[in-house]
Amino acid sequence: MNFSRLRTTSKVTGEWKYDQPIANKSGLLQVDTAPDHKLYWEEYGNPDGEPVMFLHGGPGGACAPPMARFFDPKRYRVILFDQRGCGKSEPTVASAGPQVALTNNTTDHLVDDINRLRDALGITGRMHVFGGSWGSTLALTYAIRHADKVASLILRGIFLGATEDLLYMYQGNAAAFTNTPYALTEPGAYIAYPDEWKAFVEVIAVEERGNIMGAYKQIFDMVPTSEAERQRQLEAAVAWSVWEGTISNMIPDNADAGKFGEADFALCFAQIEAHFFANGLFLEPDYIVKNVDKLKGLDIHIVHGRFDQVCPLSQASRLVAALDEISAPPASYVKTDAGHSAMEGQTVLALTAIMDGLPKISG
Repeated sequence: MNFSRLRTTSKVTGEWKYDQPIANKSGLLQVDTAPDHKLYWEEYGNPDGEPVMFLHGGPGGACAPPMARFFDPKRYRVILFDQRGCGKSEPTVASAGPQVALTNNTTDHLVDDINRLRDALGITGRMHVFGGSWGSTLALTYAIRHADKVASLILRGIFLGATEDLLYMYQGNAAAFTNTPYALTEPGAYIAYPDEWKAFVEVIAVEERGNIMGAYKQIFDMVPTSEAERQRQLEAAVAWSVWEGTISNMIPDNADAGKFGEADFALCFAQIEAHFFANGLFLEPDYIVKNVDKLKGLDIHIVHGRFDQVCPLSQASRLVAALDEISAPPASYVKTDAGHSAMEGQTVLALTAIMDGLPKISG
């Protein structure tokens, strides 16, 4: 493994920090009209190297330069891009509002965008597809539909998007919270983060806590007509965003919410997620497991944190079991002593080792 591109910040927490890479190229690619969706993209590494398409999480999480540090810059041509409605793509939910930025913003659109970006950047053969969390969902969906364009799938923090997966993260004991806030009435991430859960739940009125996601979505769908309503919408977006950001790390840093607490990021992240979740990810129920046979023959690698509270390990186990059933087990399945974040120490090492050891693309 090439450790020269990694350096640790803490031997106690196992968190890792990356040297700041510099993009070779960047640009905006128009992929749609009415509205004029434009994808912001950046390219790192070897311009003649094996292409890697990096798919960020969320949906709505956007990319950042440190994400390029999982890949050997001498070997790989790494493409990072911000999906519709977030990051530096245009328009964003934060700048144009959900009525504009969430129009023509579905899983089908995002899958097609990957091909548009491939074409625009002159990628004609197979490529490595690397995705974590929602990025794993999108990577799997893309591979199901375009297996001929995929050399390998490198997946982290598997998210299958079933109803119970969302209820685990967002509903928990919210319905009973008012009277018994610490009762373990339902499974959920709240069990490990009671104080953070309290902040998330209390944004919603008591009578609406039987459907937390629906109540948040109602706030996000509101067209603000006053400063108070704008602040209400921002408060909800930040609460949603910070909840996920906090529970993404096995050892959260409560002193700094980071990007999850920033207004523009939170408005995009929370509203795009709520939009996709309210619509079942714009996929047929259990789409990935039902179509897993289309992944047969692909080189698949999975890394999942054992203590992941955003996407519990059971989701990775379910995917692996489905692959085993068709006699197509993943080439590797690594369970790390980590949470959800890609930046926790063992997960960083596992993903980097996989990328350094991948067979070269042939043909």
